[in-house]
Amino acid sequence: MSPDSLIFGLAPVDLAAWISGVAAFVVVLLVWNAFVDRDQLGARLKALESRRAVLKGDLTRTVRRTERTAGKMDLMRGVVERFKLYGSKTAEQAARKLALAGFRSKDALTVYLFAKAILPFVGLGAAVALIYGVKAFPSLQGAQAAGACIAAGLLGSMSPDYYLRKVADKRQTAIRRALPDAYDLLVICAEAGLSLDSSFDRVARELGGGCPELGEEIGLTSIELGFLPDRAKALQGLVDRVPLAGVRALVTTLAQTERYGTPLAQALRVLAAEMRTERMLKAEEKAARLPAIMTVPLMLFIMPPLFIVLVGPAILKTIDQFSRM
Repeated sequence: MSPDSLIFGLAPVDLAAWISGVAAFVVVLLVWNAFVDRDQLGARLKALESRRAVLKGDLTRTVRRTERTAGKMDLMRGVVERFKLYGSKTAEQAARKLALAGFRSKDALTVYLFAKAILPFVGLGAAVALIYGVKAFPSLQGAQAAGACIAAGLLGSMSPDYYLRKVADKRQTAIRRALPDAYDLLVICAEAGLSLDSSFDRVARELGGGCPELGEEIGLTSIELGFLPDRAKALQGLVDRVPLAGVRALVTTLAQTERYGTPLAQALRVLAAEMRTERMLKAEEKAARLPAIMTVPLMLFIMPPLFIVLVGPAILKTIDQFSRM
């Protein structure tokens, strides 16, 4: 390497020429990028095409999964149609219960009606087989055995409703706990200038990880706000799906702000504060019930051993003294 060269025999003049050429090329690219119109439509079409491919893949997987369970669903659907359960009042009540529990597919109603019709006979048959066939409970005879069989049938009939009630209660509890956070996110969206549809969509995406139940309900409301002609009907649908006082207050506030033009952010901030206060009051109420709840375990499991430990030695010594006398 000569003393006049800098990098692998490259002279300073050549190095300056290379740097100038690269800089000129970068400047040309920047100018071209600034003045050439971008094809926004093409980018949107590519995004839609990719989204369509993703949905097509999901649909294909859904179809394959449906093909695996097609026989079972056809059997259930045939039984339900045979007994004409779709048009009954039980089906209408079941649809509302399933919506509260988060089951909105058509197959969910079929499975519920099938279980409601079959499980009583399953419970009755299992009880008859255990009591009269296998003789698993020889102590049950006569009226007691018949009562146990009837109780098993009733238990099978009530088990779907019990399961749905438990799932719905758990879902409503999760939604109630996440409502203050949803109100805060709505306040931020309202102060940022987003519309109601965009605010609901953004809140649904943000709550998808923390509380998917509330995110699903708000996302469904956002979709209904987009295609339903009456916005009040979409908001009323949210109240029907989530019958909570906080959601009812939210819908009432949104209706009033849309009708009278009152500031939405301030109203939502007040609602969020009220929900947090209500949650704190419920926690304090549970804490206040603890002494009454702990009284029975204290008397049954703590006080007797304590008396035995404290009074037991004195009683033993007294018995020894009397025995020596």
